[in-house]
Amino acid sequence: MKKKYVVSSLIIGCALLVGFQVAQDLGLHLLQSPGAVVKDYVEPDYGLGSGHVDSLKPFPKIKKGERTPFDLWNYAGKGKSSFMDPNLPMEWNEWLAFHNEQKPQLMKDIRTYMDSRYDFNGETYDEQYMSGGRKAIMKGPIARLPKGISSYEQLAKKTPEEIKQKDLFPFKPLAHPLASTAHMVFPDSWNLAHPEHLRIDLDHDYPDEYLPEFPPPMFLTTHKELGDVTKGKEITLSNYYEIFNGLLTPEQMEGLKELLRPTPTTWFNQTTHRVTPEPSAGVACFSCHVNGHTNAAFELSPDSRPHMARLRVGTPSMRGNYNLLQLSSKRSIRSMDHFAEIEEYFDGDPGMMQHIGPRGHQKSVANRMGDFNAMLDFPPAPKLGPMGNLIPEKASKQELYGEKLFNGKAQCVKCHYGPAFVDDYMHDLKVERFYKGRPEGPIKTFPLRGIKDSPPYLHDDRLPTLDDTVEFFNLVLELDLTKEEKEALTAYMMCL
Repeated sequence: MKKKYVVSSLIIGCALLVGFQVAQDLGLHLLQSPGAVVKDYVEPDYGLGSGHVDSLKPFPKIKKGERTPFDLWNYAGKGKSSFMDPNLPMEWNEWLAFHNEQKPQLMKDIRTYMDSRYDFNGETYDEQYMSGGRKAIMKGPIARLPKGISSYEQLAKKTPEEIKQKDLFPFKPLAHPLASTAHMVFPDSWNLAHPEHLRIDLDHDYPDEYLPEFPPPMFLTTHKELGDVTKGKEITLSNYYEIFNGLLTPEQMEGLKELLRPTPTTWFNQTTHRVTPEPSAGVACFSCHVNGHTNAAFELSPDSRPHMARLRVGTPSMRGNYNLLQLSSKRSIRSMDHFAEIEEYFDGDPGMMQHIGPRGHQKSVANRMGDFNAMLDFPPAPKLGPMGNLIPEKASKQELYGEKLFNGKAQCVKCHYGPAFVDDYMHDLKVERFYKGRPEGPIKTFPLRGIKDSPPYLHDDRLPTLDDTVEFFNLVLELDLTKEEKEALTAYMMCL
């Protein structure tokens, strides 16, 4: 047996040498081999069923600025190119006229669509406010139940298969309402203060009551005694020196300045490739992460192509990033200076930077931006003790019951623990078990400290209130919580 093996090896070796010599003689050594191919390959669906690409509709061929379906989770496929074109599909005057005509009907349809999904009734919790003390916390759930279902408790009794088959799931993904252009969409409160960011094509799809307070307070790990260091002001390039001189080191001041400095982006810039009536200096990190928190501007995640396959992402808070090991919803960026360096103002396309103008950050500058980011603290939580547990003398019976459920039956603690109430992992909730559509895959866990200040919830803003969030996880994790238990969980999360 050993002798046969040696002979076979010699024959193969000789054949390889002869083949190599022939390739050299023909000049084929300069070519790359095509690689192996499986004959008669059959694509399995990997158990995805209706979520597999073969069961979904192909993305429509749509030009920049043209309307896109609101149910983009029903589509899949490959795009024509990974790269963006720095030119508009028409002349600037035509582009402006096109959107002046399209926007009124588009916004009317967006509001009709959002009203079909949510009951924006304006109901608030009594004596419950965001950390700044000015904006009430909205009461839910307000996601509309499907016809024939009278309560969330009734819906939770059904199996995932039945909910999917009968199209009963009230928490389907929320798409960017104009994905062909996409980019940052600012809320009304921001646009009133910064009209240079008002878009010609699109406005925010959420009522302002259901968004974070503006401007939000800022808390620093280095100056807890000051409370809100901004004293109710939005930090800008024109006032940051006055507010922070004498509180920060010169290095930290430089990092803050860079977080406030506007730079060109894919659609907010000085060229005609823009969505504002007039040329713009661009946007800054704090245009969305205002005062180191969030104003609920939304974008598309830059981690995928085609554009209509990119997930809508709301702006997460920068508070408490010093305690996080994982940033960005799907790409697992591992440091704040790295995140500052690659902030996706150009939708993940370096070619657009060359055409419009790169940010040009050096590593040392990104480090300083990360250093200031690392000082942004969570808001005070007076009812929490030093180990993150409720102080019994300060908490109500309902809040204490919610804490018990959080750490037990509701299973929240499996992903939300420690000082930031987060595990720093990515999880695939496999929500496609409940609806027919493209699976979204793993998404990072977001921290729950200070969560009452950051509506709407989930990565794509599909959950308007904390109550909607509790209902979502009760369904998706099949927890079988009672109405009383769900209300207790919401009460507890408002303490965090």
